Amino acid sequence: MKQIIHYFPQLSSEQIRQFEMLDELYRDWNAKINVISRKDIDQLYEHHVLHSLAIGKVVHFRPGTEILDFGTGGGFPGIPLAILFPDCQFKLIDGTGKKIKVAQEVAQAIGLKNCHPEHLRGEEEKGKYEFIVSRAVMPLPDLVKIVKKNISKTQRNALPNGIICLKGGDLQTEIQPFRHLVEETAISQFFEEEWFKEKHVIYLPL
Repeated sequence: MKQIIHYFPQLSSEQIRQFEMLDELYRDWNAKINVISRKDIDQLYEHHVLHSLAIGKVVHFRPGTEILDFGTGGGFPGIPLAILFPDCQFKLIDGTGKKIKVAQEVAQAIGLKNCHPEHLRGEEEKGKYEFIVSRAVMPLPDLVKIVKKNISKTQRNALPNGIICLKGGDLQTEIQPFRHLVEETAISQFFEEEWFKEKHVIYLPL
């Protein structure tokens, strides 16, 4: 939690309360349904919550923005972003029902009103959103094929509508088809922890 408050000092007491609740909730649910690796649960805030919030350093979503979290798993990056941007609406989808169950229970337990997890595959999602966010779900070209139908024509933000992904490692082959459009931002610009060294936020306007 110290890391979250350090990098996001503007959080309200309600947002801090919600972030603080995540540790116990994810430990409890992870014991029943493995959504985070057993080794990684002790690094929940750095490897999952803070990593998700890197998107909030690249774009400040304006109130009313609608965002789809594609392949959310147990709720990342959608739940941390929904806490950070309480005036925006987040739909979280995943094809694995038991993972979505965790996201639903966590969102409900912390009183997150702007977060709507649903058991759904990306191909079945019909809604329109200003942004699609995801965390290393699949290669970017495959993701674009599935979600381009879901990008809204309504522009609400300074950043044009599109896809924002959290990715790690060498991405040159993956982003090659979109090389003139993609913006790649090193997360180490925002967070000094060693773990973020090879991690990026990839933005692709659509």
